[in-house]
Amino acid sequence: MIAIRNLHAGYGAIEVLHGVALEVEEGRIATVIGANGAGKTTLFNLITGALTPDAGEIHFTGRRLDRESPNERNRLGIARTFQIVRPFIGMTALDNVVVAALPRARDVAAAKQDAERYLGFVGLSHRLHTIASGLSTGERKRLELARALATRPRLLLLDEVTGGVDQRSLPGLVNLVKKVKGEGLTLLVIEHNLRVVTGVADRLVMLHLGRKVQDGDPHAVVNDPAVIDIYVGGGVHAER
Repeated sequence: MIAIRNLHAGYGAIEVLHGVALEVEEGRIATVIGANGAGKTTLFNLITGALTPDAGEIHFTGRRLDRESPNERNRLGIARTFQIVRPFIGMTALDNVVVAALPRARDVAAAKQDAERYLGFVGLSHRLHTIASGLSTGERKRLELARALATRPRLLLLDEVTGGVDQRSLPGLVNLVKKVKGEGLTLLVIEHNLRVVTGVADRLVMLHLGRKVQDGDPHAVVNDPAVIDIYVGGGVHAER
């Protein structure tokens, strides 16, 4: 679905990614971990077109991406969520998703039907007419996921979908990610919670200081001594 080759990128004179390469097969979940500053969000910004690489290539469904805008890449089938959720805070949950559905719907009525369906999919049917400011953090995460799904992506980038939610909401969000995969989507996920990572991922990629240091089976990666030393600080292994 996506192939990244020798990717270099940064901000001004500061290089953030140094020759990163990875591939994600169609219908799979690959998770990216790494400490703050590892380059995870920069990687997402490159894939979605918010940032232009200094060198390297990004191929999506066999097509090399060049200078397409985020909007153009969304039309190609790439969507993302953000670590800090960004709903239209004064609009209802329904209207938030209608906005995302409109470009692919034949009219407003069809967009509304799509929005209701996606809100139902993420478990927010009871919150259709709730103003976004009245939603909990977990509900806002679900709303943002519904908005991304309403653009009908083939590749979905999830930036810490469980970040900031309480422990009671965590299992539901993990199951929702699995449910999204069950719809046939390909997912690339940034996540810090290693128990979540090993629960949902088919593959795990670790970045450290802008370089890929591990890539493989999630349990093998999180229990690798070098990964533990870098990411966890020693002595803490993910539960199987």
